[in-house]
Amino acid sequence: MQVRNFSIIAHIDHGKSTLADRLLQATHAVTDREAREQLLDSMDLERERGITIKASAVTVTHVYKGEPYQLNFIDTPGHVDFAYEVSRALTACEGALLVVDSTQGVEAQTVANAYLAVTSNLELIPVVNKIDLPSADPDGVAMEIEQVLGLPAEDCIYCSAKTGQGILELLDAICEKLPPPRAPVTDRTRALIFDSHYDDYRGVIVYFRVFDGRLKIGDRIRMMGTGRTFTITELGRYTPRPTKVTELGPAEVGYMVAAIKTLADVRVGDTITLESSPADEALPGYEEPKQMVFCDFYPATTAEKGSDFEALREAMEKLHLNDASFTYETQHSEALGFGFRCGFLGLLHMEIVQQRIEREGGVEVVQTAPTVSYRIQMTDGSEVEIHSPADLPDAVKIEKILEPIVKIEIICPKENIGDLMRLCDSRRGIFKGQQFISETRQILDYELPLAEIIYDFYDKLKSITRGYGTMDYEVICYRSDRLAKINILINGAPVEALSLICHRDSAEARGRLILQKLRKQIDRHQFEIPLQAAIGGKIIARETIKSMRKNVTAKCYGGDVSRKRKLLEKQKAGKKRMKSVGSVNIPQEAFMAVLETEN
Repeated sequence: MQVRNFSIIAHIDHGKSTLADRLLQATHAVTDREAREQLLDSMDLERERGITIKASAVTVTHVYKGEPYQLNFIDTPGHVDFAYEVSRALTACEGALLVVDSTQGVEAQTVANAYLAVTSNLELIPVVNKIDLPSADPDGVAMEIEQVLGLPAEDCIYCSAKTGQGILELLDAICEKLPPPRAPVTDRTRALIFDSHYDDYRGVIVYFRVFDGRLKIGDRIRMMGTGRTFTITELGRYTPRPTKVTELGPAEVGYMVAAIKTLADVRVGDTITLESSPADEALPGYEEPKQMVFCDFYPATTAEKGSDFEALREAMEKLHLNDASFTYETQHSEALGFGFRCGFLGLLHMEIVQQRIEREGGVEVVQTAPTVSYRIQMTDGSEVEIHSPADLPDAVKIEKILEPIVKIEIICPKENIGDLMRLCDSRRGIFKGQQFISETRQILDYELPLAEIIYDFYDKLKSITRGYGTMDYEVICYRSDRLAKINILINGAPVEALSLICHRDSAEARGRLILQKLRKQIDRHQFEIPLQAAIGGKIIARETIKSMRKNVTAKCYGGDVSRKRKLLEKQKAGKKRMKSVGSVNIPQEAFMAVLETEN
């Protein structure tokens, strides 16, 4: 039987998961009665948001010119934060379907995913989707694909994943145009792990693609990266129901259960080989994902339960196996106790991880404001990398602070070009280029500090373009600038969880804005609370939360004014004493106040 391995890649919301649903129905992998929307999106979060978060691998069979073909395909995410999932999926394939929405045309992530596929030497089949919609312009979009990506317009396959139009032609094109898997280069078994997830009853379930040799039930296997050995107890493939098999040969994709109980024993990108005759060298794995956004997660403390630190740790461990692209390490804060410092690929990734921890782990978390990583060049010539403003060394030891710079590509309607340029300039952007992709749309290229886009840049972009603008970015370098750490002092004591690093030109305005937000978030106490923003020993902004006062002169119904003055002086002395020993209760919402920026 001939084998074809391919991925489905596209910009977010261009119809990848719906196309996967139709491919499953067209190949009779699922009956019409079993079919439902987003069949491969198993997580509640994926179904609620209408996005794919984890790649899903499925095996189906299609008959082309009288010969059966085994098609192994992977439905991948479309958002820029999950490009790591896409790159892992592409490594296990020989081809890819590049899906483009016929009503929206080529978008930022379409271009990025196409470049990823070309870099991996994959054969691309351009697919123009949603041709059943009244506003569809398939011919215009096919010309856009040719102009921007260099794929011939006549090679585009028009289809509608909703109605099923063009799906059979697409299946035939997959069998005809995509290359067969490469022949085995060694007789020793080598299989590449491209995903895994944890099952409470069976342990770790590993998804892999066999490149050389065979894997059978009962084989003693070794993970070449970790050196751990296990015995295979179950093999199978998803069709899309789990279907058990006795062995998997070259080019086949499947899953494996081997009583793997320890979460750290499986590494995505590792090579599986046989313990009895191990391979000489591992398969080329994946580039390790680079976390760019960092924030702290702390368990929410409640009067009934206290702190759930151990429950949070367990939820983190389980989720880390299912999503190897985020990191975590133990952290302690004076204000919030023990928690974890976590690294993410982007803001959406951070939001998804937080919601999965709360849902799957049953733990409520407090999240601090996200920051980016900085490189610090010290006066002694050494260089350190920090992920939190709290880790910044003393100012006297710092030569300069380098921040991550991203190359950002914005695809937008031409009437919004001016507003978007003003937005990028206000975020310290450097204009790099501009090109036309059609009569109505253009591509803008800018270089921007990552710290300037992780807060609300995407929301403002969508607002300016009324939802039609899209962006894709990648970190290109670290560059020094006039950066400073702003310390936030509450009642004279610095709160490290609220500190931030920003440009000196905007430090005063940013500090004042944070203090105004904090003043609204922190309740009034029995004593006056000064809120201050400082750079080093210099106070750059101040706000005051007035104390709650009792009218101590109410009982004075006459007599000399000295009686009232005496009572007021006594109250003032009491307030002063209370201020020195009293503690300020900071609500959880206050830690997100540093996120709010206004342009």
